[in-house]
Amino acid sequence: MILEHADIRIDPSQRAAFEEAILRGVNTVIAKAKGFKGFQVQRCVETPGRYLLLIQWETLENHTVDFRGSDAFAQWRAIAGPFFAQPPVVEHFETVGQG
Repeated sequence: MILEHADIRIDPSQRAAFEEAILRGVNTVIAKAKGFKGFQVQRCVETPGRYLLLIQWETLENHTVDFRGSDAFAQWRAIAGPFFAQPPVVEHFETVGQG
């Protein structure tokens, strides 16, 4: 399992509209992608306008090749992308341990 970690920054005044858009985009577009396993959207308490989008994928390639190389990626960016104050910082993680 791979965890995609996307650090997203938006204009804090757009918070309500962004939250509706990101949830709609994940539920209607990303959730249908090959290898999608689940997601969380976290809002930062200390930094208004900062969010973490955490998506679980079966494999790294499900995100980097299958999803990013599909028309669905453009659909996702059309929904959430207009809110981005800068390009999201995206990294991928593997679980080493958990409790």
